[in-house]
Amino acid sequence: MTYTAKQLADFLSGTVEGDDSIVISTFSRIEEGVPGSLTFLANPKYTHHIYETHASVVLVNNDFVPEQPLKATLIRVENAYTCLAKLLELAAGAKKTKTGIDALTSIDPTATLGANPYVGSFSYIGINTVIGDNVQIYPQVYIGDNVRIGHNCLFHPGVKILDDTIIGDNCIFQAGAVVGGDGFGFAPKSAGDFQKIAQVGNVVIEDDVEIGANTTIDRATMGSTIIHKGVKLDNLIQVAHNVEIGTDTVAAAQVGFAGSTKVGAHCMIGGQVGFAGHIHIADGIQIGAQSGVPNSLTDASTPYLGTPAMPAKTFARASAVYKKLPELYPEISALRKEVEALKKQLSSK
Repeated sequence: MTYTAKQLADFLSGTVEGDDSIVISTFSRIEEGVPGSLTFLANPKYTHHIYETHASVVLVNNDFVPEQPLKATLIRVENAYTCLAKLLELAAGAKKTKTGIDALTSIDPTATLGANPYVGSFSYIGINTVIGDNVQIYPQVYIGDNVRIGHNCLFHPGVKILDDTIIGDNCIFQAGAVVGGDGFGFAPKSAGDFQKIAQVGNVVIEDDVEIGANTTIDRATMGSTIIHKGVKLDNLIQVAHNVEIGTDTVAAAQVGFAGSTKVGAHCMIGGQVGFAGHIHIADGIQIGAQSGVPNSLTDASTPYLGTPAMPAKTFARASAVYKKLPELYPEISALRKEVEALKKQLSSK
């Protein structure tokens, strides 16, 4: 990928300050910039690096005001982070797309593949499965029976898509993701052991969803586990049976959704958040990392933190008190002794 600063600015509807003919061919972090690279500044914490970076071009927001002379050429845009994402997508799209079906694959005769497929070595496609156009299936991917996959999907190595799963267009599955495995359903028996409950539902994943590496999405006990359009799930996330995740919700790594939880649209969920089962999370809710959510959340006007999850301001006040507990405890113990002593004096009179 080789572009001039002017070409990039035109693509991003931005403006150039500096040498608009300078050529960039790679990307770099602002603190590790090298000549010929493009970097960006979106977080104010990194502002000091812009004055010493060796990157040739820096994307900045329109409201950035330098306080020192700059060596790099600037491209001013409305949102530097969003524009960087566009450029990274442009660079990724420039890579050659693989096509063809490797000889070392197993594709059932009843399966249907669309135009321009790529199926890598040791992949399997099952009975009556239908796959759309321009789908990329890398080596060692398993796609079971009666699966439906839309157009322009990408399956990285080792992905497992089990029977009856339905997947829309433009979805990405990172390495090791498992979709459609049995939900965790067991009924206690009188003898103290457990009876497995058959999981006869499926998973439905709508368009433009991305599933991270080693994330698991369980099939429903009955009906469907549903991941709505535009959802982005990070690595190592567990989605249990009959969960429903709303449009354009994002969740960071190691989140756990217990069975039948319903999460609304446009929610933002930090890493290691745990959801109890059978609760409802309203649209637009934001939950900080490592929170525990035992009950439904309905108020999107405040972020939530802590276990049990509470409004962020309440959590901050509670945390301030919690830090003081070691010094408060001796004071409380001393006060208790004084109260007991006073009681004894009063009772003796």
